[in-house]
Amino acid sequence: MITAYLVGIPSYYEGESIEIRYTIYKDEEIICKKSFYDEYIKPATVGIKAYITLLEELKNIDGDEFTVIINDPALNELIRGTSTTKNGAVLKALSQLKRKVEKLSKQITVYDVSQNNDKIIEWDEALK
Repeated sequence: MITAYLVGIPSYYEGESIEIRYTIYKDEEIICKKSFYDEYIKPATVGIKAYITLLEELKNIDGDEFTVIINDPALNELIRGTSTTKNGAVLKALSQLKRKVEKLSKQITVYDVSQNNDKIIEWDEALK
């Protein structure tokens, strides 16, 4: 089973870079760990950008079933389609995300750990 831990860290000052971190495990063994900075985007869309970046990486990994662990309830709502946002930038980024997911022929399960303190600690340790 392949598990990916993901976080997108926004910059609240225009012109500063955002940070995207993810760690991908295959049966408890790290197969990919990346942390990098990207150009500034609006803070509301950073989670979507991070998820799209992770999908690009997962495309190159063998396997059909993936679990993505996040600590972002807003991103979780957007992915599941239960968000009622009217923010144009978010909706545009979300449509890009949906196109990427449709092109990727793999089953992806997203798990939000924001309500479970023990899982948050595990998520944080995986991304350090």
